[in-house]
Amino acid sequence: MDLNTDIPHSARIYDYLLGGKDNYPADRAAAANIVEGWRHLPISMRANRNFMARMAHRLAAEHGIRQFLDIGTGLPTSPNLHEVAQAVAPESRVVYVDNDPIVLVHARALLTSTPEGTTRYLEADFRDPDTILESPELREALDLDRPVALSLIAILHFIVDDAEVRRIIDRLMEPLAPGSVLALSTTTADSAPEEVNAGVAAYNAHGIPTVARTKAEVEPFFDGLELLDPGVVLVHHWHPDEEAARLDDTHVTIYGGVARKP
Repeated sequence: MDLNTDIPHSARIYDYLLGGKDNYPADRAAAANIVEGWRHLPISMRANRNFMARMAHRLAAEHGIRQFLDIGTGLPTSPNLHEVAQAVAPESRVVYVDNDPIVLVHARALLTSTPEGTTRYLEADFRDPDTILESPELREALDLDRPVALSLIAILHFIVDDAEVRRIIDRLMEPLAPGSVLALSTTTADSAPEEVNAGVAAYNAHGIPTVARTKAEVEPFFDGLELLDPGVVLVHHWHPDEEAARLDDTHVTIYGGVARKP
């Protein structure tokens, strides 16, 4: 298995900036260069992780979702999505998808399910939705005749073509039952343009194609779905807890939203 440890990877940069240990010198060097201009990126990343946890809890506790398809999982960082969902409903079923081999190496940490539930891991690329949908891991773990939450957290900004993002989302949502949910978050420069534009340029300079989108560019990703309150907002404004409520808007540079399939 080739981990390409000499080339910085977005999942490992994310891990490093969240205080994780599953990263390499190339990732740490790239992260240092990126945060030189994008100094509040670690705060924004933690706010995004908190958004994921609040989203998973709310979908399980208030919307009765018991199945989750999490694409762009990244390296294990507690709480992981299945831990949040299974704390509410132990029978929850989760399929994690990522394309970084090092995430597969650490998948055992993700695969510790409750006895009543299931967690599976699939190594696949977000850009190839058919492989994800047709995989035995997904088909064995999830019942697509019942609602599924499709979780695309902090992954869409690595696909710079909006039309490609729409194609992938539409393909992934197509077979999911009515009542399924799309939850996503993606980078924006709206709240701190100078800082984010410098950071995005640094990501691209390190060979990681990245784009920051405006709110008007993010909202169409939910076309055909029913946006849940409060719509597309900076992630710390999405049903905030005490930690999120204390954050400054200029320190959070990620939009998030959740919508239901009619």
